[in-house]
Amino acid sequence: MQATSFTYDSETRTGSVLLDDGTPVDFDAAAFDAGGLRLLRPGQRVRIETEGEGASLRITLVTLQTL
Repeated sequence: MQATSFTYDSETRTGSVLLDDGTPVDFDAAAFDAGGLRLLRPGQRVRIETEGEGASLRITLVTLQTL
């Protein structure tokens, strides 16, 4: 699934993305670390993997979207 980086805190390695429908979803340090990224800037397109749905939707991986 694709999304857009919305927030990122480099100290905690946590942040949030906006799904294409505008829904914000938070991610934790484990999801960020799983993608192997070092930094994330707001507005970057990312690929995410998730578990659950609705209110229990959880991001398990964040990585950059490449064409």
